[in-house]
Amino acid sequence: MKYTFFYLFTLLMSHTVARSIWQSEYVSFSATQKIIYHPDNEGNVIPDFSRVGYESGEKPIPDISVTEAVEPVNGDNRLNIQNAIDKVAALPLNPGGFRGTILLKKGTYNVNGSLVISHSGIVIRGEGAGYGGTVIRETATTQINLFKITGSGSLTRQEATKTAISENFVPTGRKYVVLADASFFTAGDSVLLFRPGTDNWIHDLKMDQIVPGEGTVQWTGSAYNLYFERIITAIEGNKVFLDHPVVMQMDQKYGGGYLMKYSFKGRIRNCGIENLLMESTYLSDTDENHGWSAITFSKVCQGWVRNVISRFFGYSCVSIDSNSRNISVLDSQCLDAKSQITGSRRYSFECNGQLNLFKNCYTTEGRHDYVTGSKVLGPNVFTRCKSRNTHADIGPHHRWACGTLFDVIDTDGEINVQDRGNYGTGHGWAGVTQVVWNCRSPKTAVQSPWVSGFNYCIGLTGSKWAGRFSDRPDGEWEGLNHTGLTPESLYEAQFNDRISTGTNAFSWRNEEAILSPNPTNGKVQVSYHGQPIEYNLFNLEGKKLQSGWIEGMNRQLDFSNFRNGVYFFETINQQNRQIIKLIIRK
Repeated sequence: MKYTFFYLFTLLMSHTVARSIWQSEYVSFSATQKIIYHPDNEGNVIPDFSRVGYESGEKPIPDISVTEAVEPVNGDNRLNIQNAIDKVAALPLNPGGFRGTILLKKGTYNVNGSLVISHSGIVIRGEGAGYGGTVIRETATTQINLFKITGSGSLTRQEATKTAISENFVPTGRKYVVLADASFFTAGDSVLLFRPGTDNWIHDLKMDQIVPGEGTVQWTGSAYNLYFERIITAIEGNKVFLDHPVVMQMDQKYGGGYLMKYSFKGRIRNCGIENLLMESTYLSDTDENHGWSAITFSKVCQGWVRNVISRFFGYSCVSIDSNSRNISVLDSQCLDAKSQITGSRRYSFECNGQLNLFKNCYTTEGRHDYVTGSKVLGPNVFTRCKSRNTHADIGPHHRWACGTLFDVIDTDGEINVQDRGNYGTGHGWAGVTQVVWNCRSPKTAVQSPWVSGFNYCIGLTGSKWAGRFSDRPDGEWEGLNHTGLTPESLYEAQFNDRISTGTNAFSWRNEEAILSPNPTNGKVQVSYHGQPIEYNLFNLEGKKLQSGWIEGMNRQLDFSNFRNGVYFFETINQQNRQIIKLIIRK
């Protein structure tokens, strides 16, 4: 009996300890709940991933008013829907940068071919992502993408402004660089942080020494010139501050780094797909000739997908190309893919661009469910996503992705960040500054490359394995199977930390309104003396939580039913729309 009691007591204590709250040695909270980044001896820190997605999270995804409505018809609906898109495309942009929304009314729309959005400011909205709502059924018998949101042209580098970074070493996570001469630049400039590829870097990375397989191509320096899109936020002498951090070390012995201006005139913006179900017809579970991707973004910035479901497509629900940035993919599902289970298939949510956010997504029967491709330049974020019945792994897939956060991912497959060697035609090192935070997976490998930075696995629930090559450097591991990591979500903690200072004032014409207190415990007072104005409260995903009117000298609003966090408080009249951040902290 004594030994039974001791066993039970030990088990209880072990369970209690395992679930105790703990913080990472890399990122932690201060006593005032501000994030503290702990650098290594070179100054490297885990980067701030918080400014990804639509409008960098500074604005909620808007509900754009309907300008065209479409009803389903018998037969092929492609021309009807495309004509509505083209009609809205002919409208002028409003001051907010939108033309209008095409509302696809409830029902099933058979579509043989692609629906193309090639102008800014167009939104496609259904009346529900289920069989009782709006269903778009791709009936083509070739590999085809259903919704194609695509701009034109290409990124143009202004080589005359190319200016060298004067420092010998720039650590990961820093938000400024020191130039030899900053006179070309001003705050607000769109710039490229350029990290040249060099053959000596490739050699030290051992990517010119991949063990040959069928079709293996060794890496060369000239193929790895990396251009990170950034905006200058401030300049102090020759110190230039950027909106996003450095996500790969820049070392003079490997070519250093540069800053230069750029433009991308053909890139479109402010486009979205929301609230509908998309499915593909198919002949068998391994059919290769049917709908391939439900939604693709090419040469697009500031766009979104929210509350959509795709079923039976062979490749993806959403695929973002390397020329797209600041896309948010929220509350979406990729289900029951139909294709062969082999390479270049079933990449459920694929990110090849920069500064993109995937949040609250779900997959079944995928292979690489949350994945980046070759030379994908971050920050990029996958957060609070789940996969079931997966057939391969989650993570950077090949050839050097930089700066990806896999945050609170729950999968019954693998998560891998490793040297993939001669897989494909020479996948090699999949990435650097890849952060696996508080994830759940039965089998995970996280290795760090020979040079140029580290990869991290913090708070994993599951098992660690050595990876394809057990002699590669181990990643930075911490807290394996130690539940209770705080913050639970690194992305959400970084986001809340960045915008945790609320503002109280907004104005209409010459009348100022004061909302206080901000932060609030849930109840706020609005002091205002002007004409009545409408208000809305949104969460960070743009979901409207509460609405009403403000009139009279003082009005108390009660938001105490909502949990702690950051919200958007919007006020509207016929002429204007204003948004401030409201922080609820009970």
